[in-house]
Amino acid sequence: MLYSKTTPAEKRRLFRERLASGELLRFPGAFNPLSARLIERKGFDGVYISGAVLSADLGLPDIGLTTLTEVAGRGEQIARMTDLPAIIDADTGFGEPMNVARTIQTLEDAGLAGTHIEDQVNPKRCGHLDNKSVVDESTATKRIRAAVDARRDPNFLIMARTDIRAAEGLDAAVDRAKALVDAGADAIFPEAMRTLEEFEAMRKALDVPILANMTEFGKSDLFSSQQLADIGVNIVIWPVSMLRIAMGATGRALDTLNEEGHLTSKLDEMQHRADLYELVDYEEYNHFDTSVFNFEVQR
Repeated sequence: MLYSKTTPAEKRRLFRERLASGELLRFPGAFNPLSARLIERKGFDGVYISGAVLSADLGLPDIGLTTLTEVAGRGEQIARMTDLPAIIDADTGFGEPMNVARTIQTLEDAGLAGTHIEDQVNPKRCGHLDNKSVVDESTATKRIRAAVDARRDPNFLIMARTDIRAAEGLDAAVDRAKALVDAGADAIFPEAMRTLEEFEAMRKALDVPILANMTEFGKSDLFSSQQLADIGVNIVIWPVSMLRIAMGATGRALDTLNEEGHLTSKLDEMQHRADLYELVDYEEYNHFDTSVFNFEVQR
């Protein structure tokens, strides 16, 4: 009720234990706090908070327009509603190395279990668009060193994302990933890998966990959880999928409202009031105030 009963430190510790097991952890993207709770109820391993989703939620393109305050604030709202670990996208760290350091401590304070910092040039762009530019290796590794130096909880996961594959190819991505690990990265997010073989090559080249991004309509083929587990991927995210599904359904419902004047034909597609109340623990609030929950919800 109200928020997670598990402390952020305990979430991080448990997450690190699961990550060390070598199993594949599934992190669907949450677009709001309620969707994070639903992800937990459906039996997933963690919650991912996408920078693209946070931008879209504000009606902005994913080009680095969001601020640390906006990202940390939304991340805190989402993370506190689930006992699952939440990983958040921190873009390029919101500035120079000192800003990256502040970003890490702010995200720790917000209750996140980890974050990733990427090696794009600002202004950044979605990782699955063409004509991305990346910084040189020195700049990229300084960002990660600053993040590691600023971390206070050793279990807070600092992941390095590299976007160099699209610009310079797979070999360059492997070399960049190794340099980022040497700089202290706990895990690697190789963005826009095109094939399963590319993910496998990255897995074989590194001794730290790797993440696969299964975003739709992008550069990567969409592989199943089992395919990714079979080659040793440690985390898989579907960053924007739930938002896309929700917005697609909303668009269709609005079309129906225009055409039919009511939504009777859409009732079977809606979350029932009873399910919503169960998800937000409405009845549990009765322990504090018997006047809050004193009714029955009809199916």
